[in-house]
Amino acid sequence: MLFTLFGLIMGSWAGRIPALAERVQVSHSALSMVLLCGGLGAVVSYPISAFLMGRFGARKTMLISGMALLAVLVAIGMAPTVPRLMLAVLGLGITASTFDVAINSSATRREKESGKSELSTLHGLSCAGGLAGATLGSLMASLKIAPATHFVMLAGPLALVLWAAYSMMAEDGVEQVEKKPFSLPRGPLALLGLLGFLGSMSEGSIADWSGVFLKEHFGASDGLAPLALSSFSVMMLLSRLVGDKLKVRFGAQRLVTLGSLVSASGLFFAVLAPNAYVALGGFAIAGLGLALLFPFVFSAAGAQGPIALAGVASMAYSGSLMGPPVIGAVAHYVGMQAAIAYVGGLSILIALVASRTRLLK
Repeated sequence: MLFTLFGLIMGSWAGRIPALAERVQVSHSALSMVLLCGGLGAVVSYPISAFLMGRFGARKTMLISGMALLAVLVAIGMAPTVPRLMLAVLGLGITASTFDVAINSSATRREKESGKSELSTLHGLSCAGGLAGATLGSLMASLKIAPATHFVMLAGPLALVLWAAYSMMAEDGVEQVEKKPFSLPRGPLALLGLLGFLGSMSEGSIADWSGVFLKEHFGASDGLAPLALSSFSVMMLLSRLVGDKLKVRFGAQRLVTLGSLVSASGLFFAVLAPNAYVALGGFAIAGLGLALLFPFVFSAAGAQGPIALAGVASMAYSGSLMGPPVIGAVAHYVGMQAAIAYVGGLSILIALVASRTRLLK
């Protein structure tokens, strides 16, 4: 339930980025700085999440960060100026990442105790939530409902769902996170961290910029633009639902390597597509290929202990920090086609790194 809720919140945010950008009238470079604030919040969230989990326990940390995340979502929708939007997105990065670390720590602990691969399915539930959020964003945009109204309508019911999930959780359901400002992986774990970094750049760039790409390159409507993220998410969902079974048969390393090459082909297909509807197929292929990277990387890191997981998560969040300004700069100086092609190049790099990452099993 918590993974689905998290995906729904983040999908709702990502699905309304084109409308938010148009409302405050920002350029590519300015929008990249807004999104940069989200990545910065994700990076600085690690010591905050460590403090909360050490002080209140993981169960209460999930509730606190989840409620704060919903409040920040509403603040994003209501932000009247670019500076206030940047501040709200900074809060989004902090609260979302704190929530994300907590639920993934819980999941990897349970996976380790049971001996069963489950993280791909759980991340699939997050994808289902993201798909629902992005699709709802498309519907709201087509109905000309403002992001502020949309987010207020969403926050109330989701707060009740979060409270219900909190009430049903056991007190000791999550591993504690190391109380250090940053915990970067070393040795063999460094390759897992690098995969997390590149994967975060890729997924975040597609989530943040795919709708903008359709809107500006093809002139897609506010209702059609969020479907780029929807098509990406639905194929990611389908892939993750069978990922645990595929891992047993083929191994994580082979699946991540081949999947990254599939992702690259999908993104290059979207760049060369003749219209927005064909480009949606390219983003769908990219979702199919990238789907298993994070579940398997987090599973491999979690198998080395909670400190290793926290370190890999820190590197991944650094990727989310780097992605928005890089893609925004490419889009500003070269164009949106080149920006999406750059993400395709990242997928090829992921395949090269994954082929050398022995901790992926």
